[in-house]
Amino acid sequence: MSELTRDRLLAAYRTMRSIRTFEQTLNELSQAGRVPGFLHLYAGEEAVAAGVCLDLGAHDWVASTHRGHGHSIAKGVELGPMMAEIFGRATGVCKGKGGSMHIADTTRGMLGANGIVGGGIPLAAGAALTAKVLKTGGVAVSFFGDGATNEGTFHETLNMAAIYRLPALFVIENNGYGEATPVEYHVAVRDLAVRAESYGMPGVVVDGMDFFDVYAKAGAAIARARRGEGPTLLECKTYRYFGHYVGDPLTYRTKDESERVRRERDPLALFAERIRDRLSEADLRRVDDEVAAAVAAAVRFAETSPAPDPAEVTTDVYVRYGEER
Repeated sequence: MSELTRDRLLAAYRTMRSIRTFEQTLNELSQAGRVPGFLHLYAGEEAVAAGVCLDLGAHDWVASTHRGHGHSIAKGVELGPMMAEIFGRATGVCKGKGGSMHIADTTRGMLGANGIVGGGIPLAAGAALTAKVLKTGGVAVSFFGDGATNEGTFHETLNMAAIYRLPALFVIENNGYGEATPVEYHVAVRDLAVRAESYGMPGVVVDGMDFFDVYAKAGAAIARARRGEGPTLLECKTYRYFGHYVGDPLTYRTKDESERVRRERDPLALFAERIRDRLSEADLRRVDDEVAAAVAAAVRFAETSPAPDPAEVTTDVYVRYGEER
């Protein structure tokens, strides 16, 4: 932690608090019927996105999942356009045409959330290959869940990334459940990170509730990738506070389990405890207040923004490889 300046610590806390407040607000809005469509909330997993993305820059790329709000915020996507996109408004980051599961902003290095399980893994490999060929010094990160490690795209992409020594980081967000299925039911290994051995790359297990463990191990993997030493597989063991989707009845896990994690392993509380000698309670509360105001402003922006023009329903949807002459 010593290499993290006070400003960097505040930035990390701001990212985590922004994700938490954004997601809690969306849960309330959805329950009140003010947000259309499905939401898959990231609350509880904040340390993963914040810890990985703190060392990423303008030339680095991130590919996300259906649970992508946290990655988007950590990579710098603006809250207002993000909220407007979730509300389906024309001012959204994708003009209101993508919604929660398809937020993308290439100006910020966000390749996009993805409704296909494991769909972002090969996209990140493509970005990493581009960085390698063009010698940009960039790194590509793919976030995905434990269930995606059983997809063919996971295995095929890791094999290719290892062969070409791509500057990539593959991050498993193992939150204990693939939708409603416990991890131990759908895989036969205790640590998913061991699958990296099959492809000749490092596999690292991380406490995904501890920002500092994520930051240290992700930072080492990112530095390794920038040196041209190839990809790394990180398994961040974490926990989602809400269900698989908003409205999930959560019949597959107990209330006691969830309350115990919130009480004993909350990533924001653990962070605050670790930095007591570097940041004051007043510092953290000031960030809390600023974030609350920013999220409230994002909601106002979204709710007062216009709906997309029906005349543009087919624009930005189909690829056009040439204009008619």
